[in-house]
Amino acid sequence: MQVPAAPAAFDPTRRAFVVDPYPVYAELRESAPVAWAAQTGQVLVARHEDIDAVLRDRRFGRSYLQVATHADMGRPDEPEELAPFWDVVRDGMLDTEPPDHTRLRRLVSKAFTPARVAALRPKVEAIAARLVDALLDAGSDGSAVELRSAVAEPLPVAVIADLLGVPESDRGLLLPWSHAMCRMYELHPTVDDQRGAVQAAGEFAAYLRDLAADRRLHPQDDLVTALAEVVDEGERLTEDELVGTCVLLLNAGHEATVGVTTNGTATLLQHPDQLERLRGDLALLPTAVEELLRYSTPLQLFSRWALEDADIAGIPVPRGTQAALLFGSANRDPARFDDPERFDVGRTPNPHISFGAGIHYCLGAPLARLELGAIFSELVQRVPGLAIASEPVWGRGYIIRTLEGLSVTVR
Repeated sequence: MQVPAAPAAFDPTRRAFVVDPYPVYAELRESAPVAWAAQTGQVLVARHEDIDAVLRDRRFGRSYLQVATHADMGRPDEPEELAPFWDVVRDGMLDTEPPDHTRLRRLVSKAFTPARVAALRPKVEAIAARLVDALLDAGSDGSAVELRSAVAEPLPVAVIADLLGVPESDRGLLLPWSHAMCRMYELHPTVDDQRGAVQAAGEFAAYLRDLAADRRLHPQDDLVTALAEVVDEGERLTEDELVGTCVLLLNAGHEATVGVTTNGTATLLQHPDQLERLRGDLALLPTAVEELLRYSTPLQLFSRWALEDADIAGIPVPRGTQAALLFGSANRDPARFDDPERFDVGRTPNPHISFGAGIHYCLGAPLARLELGAIFSELVQRVPGLAIASEPVWGRGYIIRTLEGLSVTVR
């Protein structure tokens, strides 16, 4: 059985597709749920059931380098100039597979504990309140305010900085580093994007090595200290692994929360009946956050490599094939969600796949939920006049699909 061709409308280079990919996803789910996309050189997987299965199937991996070389997989060698970026990234959990991933996740989980995340609640809520105070002040004269830069970006950066123990004077470095590195995860990063990512990775890694060295000499109550000190069954994180873990926490934790905050705020304002329903019953806030994660999915595509000859939904997938798991499509799959195009702040159950599944399920999901709950609680309760001031502007990225601009008024 051959893999059918994806419709030509699946084109992440086309602006109209990035702005609204959902009609194309519906076509894929209906006519070609596993399809070959010549535009990207990947096998697309569009249905929730199949994506969930691939995420849990150990015949597929986030990386193949633990079992094969690029040549073994029929892939070209990576450009040497990109090695500084990939060396940093691959020392974290995201791009590793068992047994390295198992050891890393076990060690990091001993430091990044539920108790540590829960203890952040008062600080996260205080940061959210302070940012909304500033938003209200900035828009008190009726002028428009950019929500992304005023609220969505500062919140997760401040939280991650506090978590890691980054001094106040250095926190302005984190956001540019994260933005530059995350551009490398798009399907076709430009040469400038690649150079910027390499530079950011090198600078951030060097900064973290210095910070870790200081914490070994002068321990503090922060995650870098905890990661430097964690021991399990006689094993420790190497310095490279500590750096890779902290880079992952910044990039994954920051980009996802920014995306759901901006995309989600626009979604709420575009569905005033649901916004008023939430304002009238704040007990719905946890389900509303889950619905925003589903409906306003910031991570549209997550990839896996076939580590051996395998199949997806009965369709053969040869070793070395990259599978593109369309999270945005899975989260609108009518086979899994009742009336999936309807935005419903009270939706239950809500088995969205925005945090992944299987061994790579997002370790930072509890922190993301805490941050999103705090900021949407503030916006819903304290900014009754919140309104979109001009047409929201989508960023150029497809894999990380977020609003680049969301201009709002607050009165």
